[in-house]
Amino acid sequence: MPRFPVDTSDWKVIGSDRVSAIGLGTWAIRSPQRAIETLVEAIESGLVNLIDTAEMYGEGAAERIVGEVVRRVGRDRVFITTKMLPSRLSSEERIEAAARASLERLGVREVDLFLIHWPAPGMPIAEQVRRFEKIVYGKGYARYIGVSNFDARELLEAVHATSMTEIVVDQVHYSVLHRAEAEEILETILRENLNITIQAYTPLERGAVARNKVVREIAEKYGKTPVQVALNFLIARPRVVAIPKTEQKQHLREILGALGWRLSPEDIERLEQL
Repeated sequence: MPRFPVDTSDWKVIGSDRVSAIGLGTWAIRSPQRAIETLVEAIESGLVNLIDTAEMYGEGAAERIVGEVVRRVGRDRVFITTKMLPSRLSSEERIEAAARASLERLGVREVDLFLIHWPAPGMPIAEQVRRFEKIVYGKGYARYIGVSNFDARELLEAVHATSMTEIVVDQVHYSVLHRAEAEEILETILRENLNITIQAYTPLERGAVARNKVVREIAEKYGKTPVQVALNFLIARPRVVAIPKTEQKQHLREILGALGWRLSPEDIERLEQL
């Protein structure tokens, strides 16, 4: 049996929202115009409604790109995740200034989900989360809050620190080739019955999944590509959303081909042995 129950839905839950099992990231965009066109096509497909960005990406340029996509397709069609640098958490004033700046670049009144990009060094988890919650959620800059790059212990500390709302996401590095820490977090979420979703970044390992012998063998068996198998493995996990990045429409269509089917439990088990 696979390590986790197999989730057959192409839609996941964040808070009380329904989001696509595959979202799209915006790190290291080379061609803004091409990225905008590809992201618009993704939303227009009806298969994707989640776009992930951060103030750090391109020093705000990625948020502006997402803002343009939102203007083209309509605000209600995009679940926006963005992330705040931990250096902002040193004061409520800095948090508020950063939140306002992100919303201005995105061209929205509020984002759906705001994350702490990674734990602020030298500051207790409870302190940074309470401060973030007070300003970002308490003043209406985000509908939901979460964290990124928090390990299982840090995530539990964050969960117990909130008073007005809940942590709904932990965004972490997770792929078929890089699983240990993310799966410890997933086990914690399921064991503690937490209403938290993992957003899996770098799910394709910058192309490395496509070169893996076992992934390639399984892809051939299904008539799929290694990219599609690697993404399908992740979205078959309960409470996991994969967020690959692409600026190419052809690659987008390959990514979307990871939806609408599932690997067998036996093949999931085989991939778990990697």
